[in-house]
Amino acid sequence: MNTFPDRSIAVLPFVNMSTDPENEYFSDGITEEIINALTRVEGLKVIARTSSFAFKGKSMDVREIGNQLGVRTILEGSVRKSQERLRITAQLINVEDGMHLWSQNFDREMADIFALQDEVSLLIADKLRENFGHFELKEQLIEAPTQNIEAYNLYLKARYHHLKWDGDGIRSAIELYQQCIDMAPTFGLPYFGLGYCYAMAGSWGSSPDLLELSKQCLDQGFTLDDQSALGFFGKATLAFWGHWDFAKGQEYFLRAIALNPSYTEAKEGLAELYTAVGLFESALELAEDSLAINPLSPNHFFTRGNVHYLQGNFSKALQDMDAALRIDAKFSHAIALKQLCLLHLNRQEHLELYLKVEPEVEQPEACRALFQLLFPGTYPDLDPMSVVQQLERAPSVTLFPWLIFLKTQVQEFDAALDLLTAAIETRTGQIINFKHTPLLQPLHQQSRFQVLLQEVFTAPLEATETTGPAQLDPTKRVLLSQQEVEHLLPLLRQLVEDQKVYLDSALSLRSLAEQLDLGPNKLSWLINEHLGQNFNEYMNAFRLETFKALALHPSNQHLTLLAIAYDSGFNSKTVFNAFFKKREGITPSAWVKKHR
Repeated sequence: MNTFPDRSIAVLPFVNMSTDPENEYFSDGITEEIINALTRVEGLKVIARTSSFAFKGKSMDVREIGNQLGVRTILEGSVRKSQERLRITAQLINVEDGMHLWSQNFDREMADIFALQDEVSLLIADKLRENFGHFELKEQLIEAPTQNIEAYNLYLKARYHHLKWDGDGIRSAIELYQQCIDMAPTFGLPYFGLGYCYAMAGSWGSSPDLLELSKQCLDQGFTLDDQSALGFFGKATLAFWGHWDFAKGQEYFLRAIALNPSYTEAKEGLAELYTAVGLFESALELAEDSLAINPLSPNHFFTRGNVHYLQGNFSKALQDMDAALRIDAKFSHAIALKQLCLLHLNRQEHLELYLKVEPEVEQPEACRALFQLLFPGTYPDLDPMSVVQQLERAPSVTLFPWLIFLKTQVQEFDAALDLLTAAIETRTGQIINFKHTPLLQPLHQQSRFQVLLQEVFTAPLEATETTGPAQLDPTKRVLLSQQEVEHLLPLLRQLVEDQKVYLDSALSLRSLAEQLDLGPNKLSWLINEHLGQNFNEYMNAFRLETFKALALHPSNQHLTLLAIAYDSGFNSKTVFNAFFKKREGITPSAWVKKHR
């Protein structure tokens, strides 16, 4: 039996069942929207998109997937899109025993897409609550972001390319986001998507024009929606990576996280910011928090490992790089940082093998030259100065500044500081971590280096709690007064024990709440808090006793045990058998044989 939280779920990528394989973007988009909707439920652990999508196209037992992701339930489904018609199928599965807790088909018009997403999300949350215990639900989890369905469809296609996180994907996303904006100028989300793409392209490509375009897009988006976590994430990215404005970046990352506490990309961004300024413990806490709900994100492992690397804990950093590469063997950031870890750990044999077999390594000769400089005699035939000259003649774009590293280690400090100053002026990617980069340590005694620190880190920054002040667990909030409890419990017992509402196999928490003229949140709290059971446990206990009485009655000997179970209110053979064995310790047939 696993020990994962009862109220936890992973939503696997819905399978594209359309005749057109190009509709893959649509099924992915539907999946992401359901994930986002469920993250709005307080008290429910929802695995982030990156980790859920790691299983896309893989044929694996859901129990194994659940164990890898650390959840109690898995949602899987499919989407069929044909012109203006949609069919969505969904099924909720208990990881512990593979039992289907709920399944349903939905046939709708494309125009009803937002209402359908909301309906599916609420039903899933309802079933989790009925099976695993109380949490509160809002009446609506998804609001329509636009009335232009064609523009929304185009937005999903743009985001599909955006989330490929490569050059071609970002370029396609930029084009599609712009088309979406032209089609629906009052639709906020594509402005945020376009602004983020421009911010990243401008930050890593050193393009002020793109950064200005990013600002324009984000500002326009905020005139349409000033409470968007995606929008604040875009602003944070522009401030931090684009302008190295640490205070503004922190402010915007925190705003994004406050709006969506499960937004692991925003937490990762804030962790990277804290890493750059040296708030390592806070960065590690954010990285750990991100990995708890996004355990298969190679980026999160890199972020945590990068903190370890900058702290000088190269063994831990290497473990995180290996973890990232097990998920994505071609993840360039992890490949390059693994090289540096092996270098610092003086693992020449391992490094040499890695440089030869991994085609995506960065500057292998520079890496060997650094090894020779740090550990003299390891590459006796290699002249580091010749490598320096080669890099000067043919500079290339890499994650790490290998030429600056080499200039520093051969003690050409002025030349190294010239290069470092130029990289800082253009805000070039990972150079943002220069304050604590181990291979730049010899520069710390140079006055020019200290001036650079003062210019970049103009004001001290303090880490801020991302979860806010300590709050009462949302699953423990008191929803009814003692007087209300004393009034409602007899009414509930009358419905269940006297009117036998449990015999209705379609009975749900919501339908029972309607009979009591009570909100479903309050009924869920009442059953869990004052009867010590979740909804299904409560109802199935009565069904079980009814079954035992009916099964032993002589007039029912001609009926199958399953037929009697259905007459008792159970709606599933699997649920009946599992619940019976859990309560009685033996199978239904063995129990009947023993007692007849």
